[in-house]
Amino acid sequence: MLYIILKYTIGPLLWLLWRPMIIGKENLAVKGKAVFASNHTSMLDPVLLAIISFRNIHFMAKKELFSNKLIALLLRSLLSFPVDRKNADLQSLKRAMKALDKGKIFGIFPEGKRSITGRMDSFEKGTAFLAVRSRAQIIPIYIHPDSFRSGRPKMAVGTPIDINDIAANTKKSILVDVVTDEISDSIDALRIELEAKLEDNSRE
Repeated sequence: MLYIILKYTIGPLLWLLWRPMIIGKENLAVKGKAVFASNHTSMLDPVLLAIISFRNIHFMAKKELFSNKLIALLLRSLLSFPVDRKNADLQSLKRAMKALDKGKIFGIFPEGKRSITGRMDSFEKGTAFLAVRSRAQIIPIYIHPDSFRSGRPKMAVGTPIDINDIAANTKKSILVDVVTDEISDSIDALRIELEAKLEDNSRE
């Protein structure tokens, strides 16, 4: 599989080139099905997640990228499948659910698109809906917006969010909203933690 080949050939080279700084790296060692939820500021974000993850990650990519047959073949080989970002895409949701039901890792960007300001945009509900339906734990991740411009990615990985714990104390009618807020708050907390760490490092 092309994903495996690139992960273990190009991946180590990118790791040496980027030397990613990761707070909470131990939280990546998750077992069973899980959703990796991250902010999104660069086209290289999926590549970064793929090389730091101990396991293979499945992704969605906007359907426009699949209009070119060669690119579509490449993306599918890299465990990606198309999603219609402008409409409710039940087929893509089912494919994501299928991957999670098999105990795999699914990577998603809750903002729905890349932020052009570097700041986090409001989160869409799709990530929470997917996690609630699959009962997969969520791994919140924050990638610093200057990561690739500075030449060294900087990121923080949070402790898993347990959907079952939230569901036990939340009405079903508002569960997706509550989980969406929990994801947003967790990633924002990681942003604050990472920025504080970088500020401390600059003083040393």
